[in-house]
Amino acid sequence: MTLSFSALLFQGALEEGLFNMLVGYFNEGGPFMWPVLIALILGLAIFLERLITLNRADINTRKFILDVKEALQDGGIQSAEELCSSTRGPVASVFQAGLLRADEGIDAAEKAIQSYGSIEMSFLERGLVWLSLFIAIAPMLGFTGTVIGMIQAFDAIEAAGDISPSLVAGGIKVALLTTASGLIAGIILQVGYNYCVSKIDRLVVDMEESSIVLVDSIALLKQGKQIISDEELAERSAGKDDTSEEEKSDS
Repeated sequence: MTLSFSALLFQGALEEGLFNMLVGYFNEGGPFMWPVLIALILGLAIFLERLITLNRADINTRKFILDVKEALQDGGIQSAEELCSSTRGPVASVFQAGLLRADEGIDAAEKAIQSYGSIEMSFLERGLVWLSLFIAIAPMLGFTGTVIGMIQAFDAIEAAGDISPSLVAGGIKVALLTTASGLIAGIILQVGYNYCVSKIDRLVVDMEESSIVLVDSIALLKQGKQIISDEELAERSAGKDDTSEEEKSDS
């Protein structure tokens, strides 16, 4: 108990020392540290908003497709449309757009899916332009601070008429601190941007693959054929059995 408490105190002291060190570097970095910090905060805010939105848009696509097929086979287009309207995410929205035009024919449903898919993709990418802007701005602000710091260093040399390490160290330190801060901010935001892009790419692939399945299912429905295959029925029943067993074990 004493050892763990001592470890916590030591960890707290380290964190406090690190925080004080960062604050000290920030104050020594000069006025250009503030724009870099603002760019980092705004970029992180956009990233967190996109992260929450993309995670909410992500659903179990395979299960949803099976649910839609089952609704189409049992209750028709109206039942499948109601299922899509009660499900979140871009895949469900694209499905609903196609089902609303299904009565007009396969071509009309396919065009509606393509059009609404483009709209959903633009919704997913909303805000990424600003995030990429802050990724570019943060290092530039750091480099600008570097130039200002070097100018200050040479001004000090010119005023003193002598070159001494202590005289130019302040300006060079400002230059290095602003550069490092801008690069660190850019790296952090770039990682967040790449994560969002990879998440969006996966959602777009899900939309495209699912749309093909929906169009085929509507065609089978109009032909009066079975929509759900035997393999999907077996998978569906196996999933229901697993769910019932989990509920029994929980109870």
